Amino acid sequence: MEPTRWLLEHEHLLPETGDALDVACGGGRNALWLASRGLRTVAVDRDERAVQSLRDEASRRGLPLRADVADLEAPRYLLPPESYDVIVVVHYLHRPLFPALKAALRRGGLLVYETFTRGQEERGRPTNPDFLLDVGELRELVHPLEIVVEREGDFEGKLLASVIARRP
Repeated sequence: MEPTRWLLEHEHLLPETGDALDVACGGGRNALWLASRGLRTVAVDRDERAVQSLRDEASRRGLPLRADVADLEAPRYLLPPESYDVIVVVHYLHRPLFPALKAALRRGGLLVYETFTRGQEERGRPTNPDFLLDVGELRELVHPLEIVVEREGDFEGKLLASVIARRP
């Protein structure tokens, strides 16, 4: 269960210590990897079974990881401001969450984001246009964060937009 390649390729940009958040973590591959690197990690997802499985695996490995069940799309869902050194979001898109993601970063903190772009629906999932970015949209959504590295196009057989952006 390897973390996303985008995260692995940019491991050198991540802090060695601090607090990390994995948003819409699913099975927790990225959260487990972050915690194994020594980051105190919080993982959230609405799938209770996935979260429980992640809790069990983190406990088995003795990792500094807390997994919570949360509906990230609920209007009442809040991220604590200036609480994370790294926030990772992979293959998840809920545009109204971006202001909270940016506010939850500490100064110097990194947002590592990767998700699908339009055209992916012709290759498979997701097919809902609400879950697909327009060309250049990710750059706009992370503004005013400072973009450290970005890409957009066909990677690993998927149409993706990826960014690592820093809060000044």
